[in-house]
Amino acid sequence: MSDRTPGDRTVLRWLAAAWRYIRAVSGDDAYDRYLAHHAREHADEPVMTRKAFFADCQRQKWTGVTRCC
Repeated sequence: MSDRTPGDRTVLRWLAAAWRYIRAVSGDDAYDRYLAHHAREHADEPVMTRKAFFADCQRQKWTGVTRCC
């Protein structure tokens, strides 16, 4: 039996939602989102490793013009 009250469960749900939001805003969940998208849209293709995914993100971020003028 659980010792948690309905109020405790509500707080835990809010904390879990806040954690998901922080991960999404910071980009920490990018690889997880990539895996979900890949499974949905490209199931027949091989998946990048976490290391290769990070390297690809860094390459995309820093390649090309990175200034306005």
